[in-house]
Amino acid sequence: MVRALALSCTLKSSPAASSTDKLAQEVLDALAAHDVGGELIRVVDHDVKPGVEADMGDGDAWPRIRANVLAADILIVASPTWMGHMSSVAQRVLERLDAELSETDAAGRPLVEGKVAITAVVGNEDGAHKITADIYQALADVGFSIPSQGGTYWNGEAMHTVDYNDLDAVPDEVASATATAARNAAHLAKLLTAQPYPPE
Repeated sequence: MVRALALSCTLKSSPAASSTDKLAQEVLDALAAHDVGGELIRVVDHDVKPGVEADMGDGDAWPRIRANVLAADILIVASPTWMGHMSSVAQRVLERLDAELSETDAAGRPLVEGKVAITAVVGNEDGAHKITADIYQALADVGFSIPSQGGTYWNGEAMHTVDYNDLDAVPDEVASATATAARNAAHLAKLLTAQPYPPE
């Protein structure tokens, strides 16, 4: 079975309600409709050390999370919007994934090459497109493949306090974007599993 991992980069520790978790779980649910299993990790609940190595030493929780990344076929990076940018947690995830540039298989390919990545962004202000673009670039750099329309997002009204969690129903536009991202990610992951990228 194709497997997915959602890294929720909310700033809120469990058990606080998180709009980022909510949208990430909706992506996982949409993927399940395409026979993709998955799990969600709230990164802030783990002691992920700063750095750009695969293992930053004693107490670093990233190696355990990284093992889940490497075991998955699809990675979802979900971030809230703060001051028009991704969260500091999302930035740290990307910095830790930078180590994958030097991690290759026996054929010289990056270990994450052949894996698919998509994004999910929430916030009460503008910035979703920029965050999506920044995450896309970072993930593509280290070897992930981005499917067509591989992102979903929700932006609330600027300078208001309604969160995604507060909505009575998922807006049709968000549901449609989530379904499209999931469908295309599942399709691409299955293609790359059957026919990996060629070795160097």
